[in-house]
Amino acid sequence: MESPRQKYRPFETVRLPDRRWPDARIEQAPRWCSVDLRDGNQALAIPMNVPEKHELFQTLCRIGFKEIEIGFPSASDTEFAFTRELIEKKLIPEDVSVQVLVQAREHLIRRTIDSLKGAHRAIVHLYTPTNPAQREIVFNLSKAQVLEMAVNGTKLIRELTDALPDTHWQLEFSPETFVLTEPDYALEVCEAVAKAWGASAKRKIILNLPLTVEAGTPNTHADQIEWFCRHLSNREMAIVSLHTHNDRGTGIAATELGLMAGADRVEGTLFGNGERTGNLDIVTVALNMFSHGIDPHLDFRNLGAIREVYERVTRMTVHDRHPYGGDLVFTAFSGSHQDAIKKGMDRRGKIGHDALWDVPYLTIDPMDIGRSYEAIIRINSQSGKGGVAYVLDREFGFDLPKLMHPEVGNLIGKHADKLSKELTPAEIHDCFRKNFVNVAAPLELVEFSSKPISKETVRCQAEVRRDGQVLTLTGEGNGPISALVHALESKGWANFSLKDYRSHALTAGSESSAAAYVSLQSKDGRTVWGCGVDANIELAGLKALVSAANRLER
Repeated sequence: MESPRQKYRPFETVRLPDRRWPDARIEQAPRWCSVDLRDGNQALAIPMNVPEKHELFQTLCRIGFKEIEIGFPSASDTEFAFTRELIEKKLIPEDVSVQVLVQAREHLIRRTIDSLKGAHRAIVHLYTPTNPAQREIVFNLSKAQVLEMAVNGTKLIRELTDALPDTHWQLEFSPETFVLTEPDYALEVCEAVAKAWGASAKRKIILNLPLTVEAGTPNTHADQIEWFCRHLSNREMAIVSLHTHNDRGTGIAATELGLMAGADRVEGTLFGNGERTGNLDIVTVALNMFSHGIDPHLDFRNLGAIREVYERVTRMTVHDRHPYGGDLVFTAFSGSHQDAIKKGMDRRGKIGHDALWDVPYLTIDPMDIGRSYEAIIRINSQSGKGGVAYVLDREFGFDLPKLMHPEVGNLIGKHADKLSKELTPAEIHDCFRKNFVNVAAPLELVEFSSKPISKETVRCQAEVRRDGQVLTLTGEGNGPISALVHALESKGWANFSLKDYRSHALTAGSESSAAAYVSLQSKDGRTVWGCGVDANIELAGLKALVSAANRLER
């Protein structure tokens, strides 16, 4: 294999020794622009049909996008017709600007403006190739020719839009690919376009600086953005916009650092759909902000429903590990992680849900995006005691004593290992019931009664079945459980000591029952737990004792 130095060049940097962005913080949400219907759609193997585009457009409006790039109306009759349909059927909320893309060619510009007639608010997105590879290899144009093309296109857009004053017009200009364009030249072209548009603090121009193809580290991109913002002759006239892709896998980082470097606006798509490795994932950037207390002004409270629409109309699948939206991102299989999450959730339940979010391994509350706690912890052979206890508690109301967790967790972990699969909550519950709850072999408690014979002592009568025989036993103790232990001792069936007893009402499920837990220790030091469930809390305790005694014999 040849050396990469012989084939690839290092990425360029700008000189910015006094860069300020490393000390900056993102304090507020940027202006968001969805490009799902243009950049996202053009990357699909099967582009969206018109009904699908309508559904996605309405979904984007409900999320809260105020700027939506809907297509390239001069490129095809279908795109043109879709734009006209949105306008003529009044499907665009009055506070939403529709954005359309166009190259700097006269006939394309004229058709684009025609497509937007009657819109309340419209953004005309003009672009020209400014980076050396495109202007020289693809278009065979000089710097001067590209600049002239951009300026002439801008003048024509201004002329045509000035003649349609009922629409609020805004111009967006993209020097493609900004990050690979000589900084001085990119600035020169943007300044010339802004002048031709008549940009001012009251008539702002959107200067979109595309990371069309990632070609450097995110810090280099931040340097480029800060350099541009600092050298722009009139910063107040421009909304500096980012349009990042994910070719190096760092589109989100490049965007966040670009905002720290001074950008005002972000273009991207839901879940990062787009050309090659995709556009910026706006969902992730917005929820990253949300997780630090910044309102993104986008509504992802029902992210599952948004994902369902996205997957259906794009025929793309959100990866299980995709930030925030993936099936597994709020799930822990590791035992130590499960235990930490359980403790964090239990603590939150005690201190109140108005407290600052502080649950280990969970960057945000899953409920804030419409996820449920039930999906947080999932059980396989790698899972630990805490995860199993969490599922049994949250799903079925069994609040296991902490000392019981290892025994239950180990048994269910072995069960998962044997099956070589993840266990569902129902399978965990069934395994727990089968092995710990009301275990009735070899000893079964058939009937039980007790009565006090003094202030400290009760006498019991127990009917039990063992090895097919039904026997009646009696015993005395300081309570029903103690009395039953002594009754079993009378037959030599109690080679153990009682170590622990707990009980509580079951808080989940359809049964109106109590659960009790008993720990027994054998004479050789082995400790086991048993659980009893019954409508009568006293009987639940007795069944727990019998369960533990039976388990001790296994």
